Amino acid sequence: MSKEIVPGYGTLLADIKQRVREAQNAALRAANTEAVSLYWDIGQMIISRQEGDTWGKAVVIRLSFDLQKEFPGVRGFSSQNLWRMRQFYQEYSKNIKLSPLVREIAWTQNLIIMMGCKDDSEREFYLRAARKYGWTKAVLTLNIEAGTYQKYLVNQTNFDATVPEKVRSQAKLAIKDEYTFALMGLGEEHSEKELERALISKVNKFLTEMGGVFAFVGSQYRLEVDGQEYFIDILLYHRHLKCLVAVELKVGEFMPEYIGKMQFYLAALDSLVKTPEENPSIGIVICKSKKRMIVEYSLRESKKPIGVSTYKVFKTVPDNLKGELPSPAQVSLLLEEGFGGGAGVGDAAS
Repeated sequence: MSKEIVPGYGTLLADIKQRVREAQNAALRAANTEAVSLYWDIGQMIISRQEGDTWGKAVVIRLSFDLQKEFPGVRGFSSQNLWRMRQFYQEYSKNIKLSPLVREIAWTQNLIIMMGCKDDSEREFYLRAARKYGWTKAVLTLNIEAGTYQKYLVNQTNFDATVPEKVRSQAKLAIKDEYTFALMGLGEEHSEKELERALISKVNKFLTEMGGVFAFVGSQYRLEVDGQEYFIDILLYHRHLKCLVAVELKVGEFMPEYIGKMQFYLAALDSLVKTPEENPSIGIVICKSKKRMIVEYSLRESKKPIGVSTYKVFKTVPDNLKGELPSPAQVSLLLEEGFGGGAGVGDAAS
């Protein structure tokens, strides 16, 4: 209708529609919770009856047949899914941290996480992400395949030795092990200056990829020390850590001497630019490639907080990534919340 039949009718309609949607979502969450609880109990019953007996696949196949006969049209009672229920209970029943989390997402998502993650920490990350952001099966699968968890947790820094404990975990979350930049017009072979210009031309996207909690201070940021000029490729400010972040771009492989240059920049920033209420500056060296042991040795004796990352360039964001990966800011907040500031399923029923 182009006109309201009575004043305020449009607002009333919008409010009721929102409440209906909330009720629908609540009903769906309740149904998912009940389904997961059911499958948990079935897994427990199968395991308890198997103890001391010689149950094999034949018994589970027969159980599947009888359940599907008794409950025609009810999905989830295939023999494959019954074995998964058994594994599900076995994997989580003794884990007091994860067992409550599995009841908060759908069965299909649980299976993807259970079968696609290597350890409990990785499982916890994706369980919390699926719950918090309502990730679908496709989005969850994409994030696991893209290594979203690993890109934040395996970064190389010396923060354990150089950053105060109270902000150490948050500082680690400020740096990814690898960045993905979508840059049009940048050739396969490019200079550091070309890479910098391309990033600055898309500064909002660059800041989002860097972590979503950065503010742009400047490019080719000038420092004058003892009458000589020096220029930092990109200078950012981390709003949560309240510190300056110097970014150096390198289009080749990591070299140990990059750490010495970054230490100089950080010392100058802390002496000449940092305000008294700000925390010491942090450095990020972003290279085309790196050898992890060389990075480790290079960082070991550094007294300044520095991280070393790599980057990949896509001329356009691949179609299967558009709108599917979480923003780095979302991932950082998720990790802070869930880790205390630190740290084939077609047969399944949803």
